Amino acid sequence: MSIPAIELMSALRSGHSTSPRLTWYGPDSERVELSGRVLDNWVAKTSNLLQDELDAEPGMRLRLDLPAHWKSVVLALAAWQLGMEVVLDAGEAELLATGAPGSLPESSAFDAVIAVPLPALAMRWPGELPAGVVDYAAEVRSHGDVFMAHGDPEGAARAIISATGAAHPHSGLLSGFAATHDAGVRLLVQAGDGLEAALVQSLGAWNSDGSVVLVHPDVEVTDKLRNDERVQGK
Repeated sequence: MSIPAIELMSALRSGHSTSPRLTWYGPDSERVELSGRVLDNWVAKTSNLLQDELDAEPGMRLRLDLPAHWKSVVLALAAWQLGMEVVLDAGEAELLATGAPGSLPESSAFDAVIAVPLPALAMRWPGELPAGVVDYAAEVRSHGDVFMAHGDPEGAARAIISATGAAHPHSGLLSGFAATHDAGVRLLVQAGDGLEAALVQSLGAWNSDGSVVLVHPDVEVTDKLRNDERVQGK
């Protein structure tokens, strides 16, 4: 069954596939630009990691213990492409993706924990990881660029519960959870507003055939940045 997340990834890799779709500004002068095709590749690799290495399947839950960041956006898209539910609070989940794997005493409550290093050029987790924790940066690149689901996702299954308590099914992810934007928008998204806000705004921009510039809270949004990226938004 095709669900909106799958259709969105298909659109990103086929329509204007070489154009920027997600640009990240981070600390230490980081700038990462992902075209539609490259974003789709990252999402496909991550979906394959979840499915093939961690036995993820439709209906399972992935908790994202991460800030708004291009990697956390990729993880959310990968989970939705699989038909999983994304959990953003302290709710129960089978899988956990975190930037602080050493400070989670409840990690045994998860079937698997994924350590996600956030520096742009990180090829692996810096230092030792607790036993059994998967190093996202080290593992994801070895997975395939094309995702083929082992099971059919259900459109009526839950994709996310928003901070307001509203439950959004996969079938309504783009029509009920995503923001509405003008066609072709180049949208500035402030990472400091949180991961849910970043997902709401980014999904809406991509659904309108637009693109996103996601900016870390430590990065000043100058007139030069706005002009260089030709962005709209606060």
